[in-house]
Amino acid sequence: MVEQTCAVHLSNLHECISRSGVPTVTFLRETSGGTLLSVKLQPRASKNEIGGPLGDELKIKVTAPPVDAAANQALVEFLAEKLDCPRGKVELIRGHTSRHKTILLHGFKPEAVRRKLSFGN
Repeated sequence: MVEQTCAVHLSNLHECISRSGVPTVTFLRETSGGTLLSVKLQPRASKNEIGGPLGDELKIKVTAPPVDAAANQALVEFLAEKLDCPRGKVELIRGHTSRHKTILLHGFKPEAVRRKLSFGN
């Protein structure tokens, strides 16, 4: 098993660096259609923001309540804005009624997603 050293920096995305020096982010997984993003969603937050990694998920806060899919829609719109892409490229594929969600980012590589996301904004 590869040992990992993790460091949290509030100004940029949390990443773990393995001994080989290759950055890994456990909440991003590459697939044939793009990248899967594991999210823990916090609805009814004071503002829309990326809260940072939480285990194998990225915590994302949205102001919308968890009613009538409003928080899911807010999540998709927020990610599309952060990734500078159309909403159609951001698809909620798992967790429609849960706070634990899986998002498929069509056509994105994990490295591109990692670069575009950051804490606190």
